[in-house]
Amino acid sequence: MACSEVTDGRVIYLDNAATSWPKPGEVCTGMVGFQTGIGANPGRSGHRLSVEAGRVLYQARERVATLFNVDDPLRVIFTLNATDALNIAMRGLLRPGDHVITSSLEHNSVMRPLRRLEKKGVGVTVVPHGGEGLLDPGDIRNAITGETKMIVVNHASNVTGTLAPLAEIGTVAREHGLLLLVDAAQTGGSFPIDIIADSIDLLAFTGHKSMMGPQGTGGLAIGNGVDLDTFVPLKTGGTGSRSESEEHPDFLPDKYESGTPNTIGIAGLGEGVRFVLEEGVEKIRAHEMSLAAKLVEGLGTTPGVTLYGPGDIDRRVATVSFNIDGIMPSEVGYMLDEHYGIMCRVGLHCAPAAHRAIGTFPEGTVRLSIGYFNTADDIEQAIEAVNDIAKEA
Repeated sequence: MACSEVTDGRVIYLDNAATSWPKPGEVCTGMVGFQTGIGANPGRSGHRLSVEAGRVLYQARERVATLFNVDDPLRVIFTLNATDALNIAMRGLLRPGDHVITSSLEHNSVMRPLRRLEKKGVGVTVVPHGGEGLLDPGDIRNAITGETKMIVVNHASNVTGTLAPLAEIGTVAREHGLLLLVDAAQTGGSFPIDIIADSIDLLAFTGHKSMMGPQGTGGLAIGNGVDLDTFVPLKTGGTGSRSESEEHPDFLPDKYESGTPNTIGIAGLGEGVRFVLEEGVEKIRAHEMSLAAKLVEGLGTTPGVTLYGPGDIDRRVATVSFNIDGIMPSEVGYMLDEHYGIMCRVGLHCAPAAHRAIGTFPEGTVRLSIGYFNTADDIEQAIEAVNDIAKEA
C-alpha cells in the first residue's frame, strides 16, 4: 500500500523522473516511527536512543550496499541528494591539469560543477550522442588524452530516457586506468546496477526517485579502486568520532559525512530500499517498461506528436519526452494538469545540454515519467489526453 492522500480529485502522477510519488506505506511509517520512537542524534551520544539511531543509519547503508552490490556498507556515503554526491566526487578528486570526459545528455548536476572546475584548470570534453541519444563508447575512447582522469556519465537521461552502455564504458575506463563516475539519479532502484560488474568507481544516487525514499536523501557509493588518500572531502566538521582531534577523520564513512545527518530521511530511505529489494528491481523495471512501451506506441501513432529517445524500449527507462506541433510544451503541460489531472514536467528539465543535443532548446519538451505505482489505465488516459490536445492544435 502506498502512502498518499489526494483531496482535490483524482490525480494521474507521471512526474516520477522528478520525484517518485506516491511512496510505499513503509516509508511514511518508518519516518514517523523514527521521530516518535527514537529521534536521537546517531553517533553523538552513548545512550540507547542514540545507539538505536545509529543502527537505523547503518541498516539503511547495508540495504543500499545490497542494492548496488557494494561489498562494504561503510563505502556508502549518505548525502543530501545526487547533486551533493556528484560534487563530492568531482571536486574531491579532480585537480587543475586533469581532464574529464562527459556526454552531451548530462544534467546540470554534472555540467555545472564541471564548468566551474573548467575555470580552475580542469579540461572538459563533451562527447556528442548519436541518433536517439545513444552514446558510442568508441567516441569516449577516442576522446581520452594523457591527462584524462575521469569519465562522468548519467546512466539514463532525464530527458530522453536513453540508457548509457555502462558495462562497455566501464571496460574503456579500466583499460585506460580511468575513474568512472556514474549519475544514477534516474536508474537507482528501477534498473539493475552492479558497481563491480559494471566497473563503476563512484555511483551517485538520489533517494527520492526510484529508491522510493523522501526528498533530501541520496548518496555516493565508493568502489574499492578509489584512492581515498587523494579523495579530499568537500566539507569537514563534527562527526561524533575522534572528538579529541581537530583534524578530520580519514576513515569511511566519516571522512565524507560531516554534521548531523538527515536521520529521519535516511530512515525513510532505508524503508524505501527495503521495499525495492523485496519487490525486486527486475520486477519493478518490467512493470514500468510495459507501461512505457504502451505509452511510446500510443504517442508514436498520434498525428502531430514528435517523440524523443530510442525506439527500442530495452535501451531506455520509463521516461518519455514529446512535443506537439504548434503548441508550446508549457501550454501542453498546463492543459494536461488543468483539464485532465495529469501531472507532468515541461521545459528544459535542468538539462539544457541534452535539449541542445536533441534540437529542442530553448523551449524543451513535455515529459511523462512512469513509476511503479502507475497503472495501464493511467497510460491509456494520458494517451487519450495527448490525442485530444493534438487534435485541437
